[in-house]
Amino acid sequence: MKQVDYIIVGCGLASIAFCEQLRANDKSYVVFDDSSQQSSIVAAGLYNPVILKRFSEVWKAKEQLDIALPVYKKIEEDLNIKIDYKLRLLRRFSSIEEQNLWFNASDKPKLEPYLSTQLVNNNNNAIDAPFGFGEVLHAGRLDTEKLISAYKDFLNQNQSLIKDSFIHQKLQVESTLIRYEDIEAKQIVFAEGFGVKKNPYFNHIPLNGTKGEVLIVKAPELKINHGVKSSVFIIPLENDLYAVGATYNWTDKSNQPTEEGKQELISKLKTFLKCEFEVVQHLAGIRPTVKDRRPLVGRHPGYHNLFVLNGLGTRGVMIAPYVAEKLYHFIENNEPLDSEIDVNRFT
Repeated sequence: MKQVDYIIVGCGLASIAFCEQLRANDKSYVVFDDSSQQSSIVAAGLYNPVILKRFSEVWKAKEQLDIALPVYKKIEEDLNIKIDYKLRLLRRFSSIEEQNLWFNASDKPKLEPYLSTQLVNNNNNAIDAPFGFGEVLHAGRLDTEKLISAYKDFLNQNQSLIKDSFIHQKLQVESTLIRYEDIEAKQIVFAEGFGVKKNPYFNHIPLNGTKGEVLIVKAPELKINHGVKSSVFIIPLENDLYAVGATYNWTDKSNQPTEEGKQELISKLKTFLKCEFEVVQHLAGIRPTVKDRRPLVGRHPGYHNLFVLNGLGTRGVMIAPYVAEKLYHFIENNEPLDSEIDVNRFT
């Protein structure tokens, strides 16, 4: 029998953030991953503390960033990779009224640190923005694909990764420990994303998968090193490549890109992009979203050593380290969970 403190199921943003908590506290663990969930890979990785559709604050934005950014910096140092890129982010205004709403929002105490009061004029012929832009401060982009790939390699090197599907029916839950094949553990954390729908222990939680599609386009004439948010976002990558997204589909639960999603993104992009572009890649994934837009974190109602870490939605880059820390201290130090994120708020 291999004995560990934790089994973790899944290897997306939530799982990696929880692994970092375990590493920091000298806990042993194994991670199961079969690469079936794509939402973390497909994510453009943008982190930004403002809801740009309504010019309002992201829930607990400051607390999330204060925890998340040091976690990603440590991963960069430990794995010798670059994944966190500070990014200038501009919100395109469609009218004078939107400009006024922006400046009104920038007077609010919680938004003041994040919304610049300097109007940014458009000087790029490839973008139609007669009313200019507002600049979001303290935004950035996490290269989620590189993070997950490098972290899996790291886990593999440390013999902590099991590249296999987790068969829930093989789990034996006892009062003081759990067994799975030849592994004994004190706790298990399910961080499966939308895959939790196949988990008999947590398939009751109100997770509504929302499909998102993203395009990678090549636009040699665009020449921007900042992000632009309009009807869709444009995030610069490298070599004249840009991520464009994202769609929201509440009925389609497949990971397959669709022609409908592709055309929706192209149509919206053409409303303000005036240069030629070529679609070079089309990606799709199911975001683990919740009706009240809060994560699902906590203990199974009937088994004290089974836990869930899920429901990160569209802002997983910011939320994952925050909720991973909360869950760790809940399990190990009996610190109560905020009622807003406790999975048992629905039971």
